[in-house]
Amino acid sequence: MKSKIISKSVEVAGRTLSFEVGRLAQQATSAVVARYGDSVVFASVVMGREDLTKDYFPLSVEYQERLYAGGRIKGSRWVKRERNTDEETLSARLIDRSIRPLFPTSFKNEVQVIVMVLSTDTDNDTDVLAVNAVSAALAISPLPWRGPIGCVRVGQEENSLVINPKNGNREGVDLDLVVSSTEKLVPMIEAGANQIPEDQMNTAIQTGFEQNKKIIDTINQLVAEAGKDKMQIKMQEIDTQLRQQIEKAAKASIDEFITNYVKQENGGAFDSLRESIASQFDAKAKNDVYQVIEDMMNKSIRQNILEKKARPDGRKLDEIRPLSAEVSVLPRVHGSAIFQRGQTQALSVVTLGAPSLGQSLETAEGESIRRYMHHYNFPPFSTGETGRVGAPKRREIGHGALAERALTPVIPAETEFPYAIRVVSEIMSSNGSTSMASTCGSTLALMDAGVPIKSPVAGISIGKVDDVLLTDIIRLEDHYTDMDFKVAGTKDGITAIQLDTKVDGLTLEIIKEAFGRAKTARLQILETILKAIPEPRKQLSQYAPKIHIVTIPVDKIGELIGPGGKVIRKLMAETSTVIDVNDDGSVFVSGSDQAGVDQAIGWISSLGQEAKPGEIYEGTVARIQPFGAFVNILPGKDGLVHVSQMAEGFVNDPAQIVQEGQQVKVWVTEIDSQGRINLSMLFDAAGNPVVKQREERPRQDRPHSGGRFNAPFRGRGDDRGHPPRRDGR
Repeated sequence: MKSKIISKSVEVAGRTLSFEVGRLAQQATSAVVARYGDSVVFASVVMGREDLTKDYFPLSVEYQERLYAGGRIKGSRWVKRERNTDEETLSARLIDRSIRPLFPTSFKNEVQVIVMVLSTDTDNDTDVLAVNAVSAALAISPLPWRGPIGCVRVGQEENSLVINPKNGNREGVDLDLVVSSTEKLVPMIEAGANQIPEDQMNTAIQTGFEQNKKIIDTINQLVAEAGKDKMQIKMQEIDTQLRQQIEKAAKASIDEFITNYVKQENGGAFDSLRESIASQFDAKAKNDVYQVIEDMMNKSIRQNILEKKARPDGRKLDEIRPLSAEVSVLPRVHGSAIFQRGQTQALSVVTLGAPSLGQSLETAEGESIRRYMHHYNFPPFSTGETGRVGAPKRREIGHGALAERALTPVIPAETEFPYAIRVVSEIMSSNGSTSMASTCGSTLALMDAGVPIKSPVAGISIGKVDDVLLTDIIRLEDHYTDMDFKVAGTKDGITAIQLDTKVDGLTLEIIKEAFGRAKTARLQILETILKAIPEPRKQLSQYAPKIHIVTIPVDKIGELIGPGGKVIRKLMAETSTVIDVNDDGSVFVSGSDQAGVDQAIGWISSLGQEAKPGEIYEGTVARIQPFGAFVNILPGKDGLVHVSQMAEGFVNDPAQIVQEGQQVKVWVTEIDSQGRINLSMLFDAAGNPVVKQREERPRQDRPHSGGRFNAPFRGRGDDRGHPPRRDGR
C-alpha cells in the first residue's frame, strides 16, 4: 500500500529547504528525503537489536555520494563502481559527531544511518543538507533521540557573514564554518578559517546557531504529522549489594590507577585493572563489574576536578603539559620534526614534489587537485597496545583532515612555491590531543623543509567538566569529561576548529570562554615552536626536487606537448625532469639535477622564438646527410650545416666531424626565401663567426649526394648518362 507523502519546507538564505516523508524506503525505521536547490539527499535510519555486551553505543553512519548525482561516470577505465573516499568518510563523521551526543548513554540498540546523495547542483553543499536530513529522520523515528538539530554552513564574503554560501568549492575563502545545534545548545562545530580572530568566530557561531532555529521548527512541524512515539529506555539496574561489593574491591586499585596514570608505561594497564577486579567475582557479573568500575572512574575524576581542582596528572586547570620541539631529525627527507607535549609525541615528515603529484579528487561535483596533503597515522604501539595495521581508520582520516585544515591557510600560493606538499604525522606516543600535536609537529617540519608558510600554527584541546574548563586534556580526561574542543591557529587568529561533545551541547558563553583559554595556550606553544626554528629555512633540502616556473604563449602549448605527447615525453626523458603544463601557459619544470632542469627550461623558454641571421646557438645534431648535418637550434626548428661550413678544409664525410645527438655551436648564415635556415660551425679563436665562401671542386671529384637533383637518368641515354636527343643521335 502506498504511504502518505508528507512534506515541510522553510526558506534558508533565500533558498527552499524541504523535507519529505513517505515516498521512499517504507521498510526502514524512518527515512527522509531533503532538498535544497537542486541538491537532494536521502537519509535512512534503521534500529537493530539491543546489545548489552557492548560498553558503547553501536551507532554507524554511512555517507555515500553517488557520481550519477552530478551526471558523471567514474574516470577509471576499468572500475565503474564507486568506492568510499576520504571526503565521504569526513561527511559521515560530521553527521555522527552532530547526532551521537543526543542519544542516551544507556541506549545499546544497534543503529545504522545511511545517507545517499541523489542529486547535486554544485551550488548547495550536500554534507550540511545530509545532517539536516538525518536530524529529521531521527526526529520522526521511535528512537530515544533528544533532537532535532539544525545545521548550516557559515561563510564570509567581503567581510560579511553568509549562510550556506553558494558554490561547493570553498578553496581560498576566509571562513568555512559548520554549526550543528539544538534550540539551546551546540553539540558540534567544525571550521577552517584564514586566521579569524576569536570575537569574529564567536559572532559567526552565534549567527549559525540562530539560523538553525528555523530549521528545527520546520522539523518539529514534520514530527507533528509524521512522528512516531519515542521508545522508553529501561535502565539496567545493578544489584545494590553487588555494587557495594565491587566498589569495596575496586576503590583502592582505582585510586592508585588515577594517581599514577601518567606513570603508566603500558597502555593496557586499565584493561589489566578491570580484569583483576572482575576475577574476584562470578563470570556472569563481568559486565556489571565493568560498569561499576566505569562509574567509579567517572565519579572520582569529575569530583576531584570540581571539588579539589585536582587533575589526574596533578596539573592546574589551565596548565599545559611540558613541551619540547626539535627539527631536522631525519637525514634524507625534505623536512622533519618531533613535537612532544607530555606523553603525546608526534613525528612529522614533509615531502616536496612536482605539482602533478597532488592528490586527484573525483566527486559528483567534478574533479580537483589537492596540492597540500596531510596524512595522520596512529599505530597501536603509540598506546602500548597491539592491534591491526593497515588502511587508515575513520579516526585517522578525520585527524589528518583536521591538521590539514589547520595548516592550509598558511601554505604559500603555487606561484610563490610551486610544489605539491605532503606531510605525514606518525603518532609515536599518545596520551590525548594527538591531532593538535600533529599540527604543531607539522608546522615545525614545514619550516624545516623551507616551505615559506605565512605564519606558524599551533593547536590545543580544551576539555570541560560541567562549567569548569581544562586546558590540554589527557586521554583519561578526554574519556570522562564532557567535551574535546580542538582549536588551532596562529598568533593572529583561528585556522581550524573541531568540537566533539558527550553532552547535549555547549552554551555560547562556554564556547566563548573556551576560545579565550585556547588562545592563551596557543601563544605559549608558539613560543616553543619558534625557539626550535624561528623562521622557515631559506634553502630547500639538497634532496628536494628543483622546480622552476616558465611561462609560454598559450598558442605554443600544443607545440610543447607535441602529437600524442611525443615532444614533452622526449624532453623529460632527455633532461630527467618532470614537466607540468597549465592551461594558462605556465609550465612547471622539476627535477633532482639542476643541469637537467636548466636544459629543459632553456628549451621551453625558446618556444616561439625565430632564428635570426648572425645569431649564435648551442644546437643538437638531429641527423646527418652526405651533404651536411641538420642541427636543432630552437624547438621545432632545424638548420643545415653544409659540409663546406663544417671546417676550414675540405670535408669528405660529415660523420667524421659530428655525430647525431652531439651538442655543437653554430651560427645562422642566412634564412632563404623559403624560410630554410643555413648554419655554419666556423668561428675564429675569439669565438666570432667566420664567413667562408663555398669552394668549387672538379666535377669528377664531387661525391654523389643521392639527392633527386643529382640522380642518374634511369632511361636510355649515352655513356655519360645524358638523355637521348630527339633526333635519335
